[in-house]
Amino acid sequence: MKKIVLLLSVSFFLSEHGYANAARGLEIAKAADKQAEGFGNQVADVEMILKNKQGQTSTRQMIIKSLEVKGDGDKSLTIFKSPKDVKGTSFLSFSHVTGPDEQWLYLPALKRVKRISSNNKSGPFMGSEFAYEDLSSQEVEKYTYKFIEEGELNGRKTFVIERYPADKKSGYTKQVVTMDAETYRTEKVLYYDRKEALLKTLVFTGYKKYPNGKWRADQMSVVNHQSGKSTVLNWKDYSFSKKLKESDFNKNALKRMR
Repeated sequence: MKKIVLLLSVSFFLSEHGYANAARGLEIAKAADKQAEGFGNQVADVEMILKNKQGQTSTRQMIIKSLEVKGDGDKSLTIFKSPKDVKGTSFLSFSHVTGPDEQWLYLPALKRVKRISSNNKSGPFMGSEFAYEDLSSQEVEKYTYKFIEEGELNGRKTFVIERYPADKKSGYTKQVVTMDAETYRTEKVLYYDRKEALLKTLVFTGYKKYPNGKWRADQMSVVNHQSGKSTVLNWKDYSFSKKLKESDFNKNALKRMR
């Protein structure tokens, strides 16, 4: 009888503890989302550096525009400016709070707009270590959560949470996210594949606070632990409050982007 009571007590403790961790994980995710709200729109120049397993690199130049959408996920437009073999390629992404995101890629060599299937969202974006699903805004509703621990990174207190994609077509089983405990900036993300093995690590560095009160990283660096490849995004010349509107993010206008 004592064993049964003990087992029931342990089960109840674990259940309550698990619920508390899930609730705290969700609370932290919501706080981070709240901090990110209100940027309106932004435009930035971005340098993409691809490195293969042998250490050989190639560089691309892009412009990335983003539009905050009230009540839904953000919209973004990526335009490749160089080198010649990718110039004119453009990528449009509509993130959604619920339901699958919508994404399109314009390939100038084919002179057509290609819709990215939900089945292909885990595929690499333009040969980089970023997947298509990484390029959507990370809406709170896209995941369930679990609080892991409080920690420290570079002398600052952090929160570590796990988030589990609600979309069964995601290429990940979970992501382990380290956030700054004061600003709720994302500092690091560990991605685990469908076999629950560590796939890649994304690190954000060079954060700066802009006049609108929003923090932005100067660099995003992702390493694929399974392939040995890596991709670095260097962001510069952030600007906000441009006169961007919904019609500037139109799939029919993709082929006109230069």
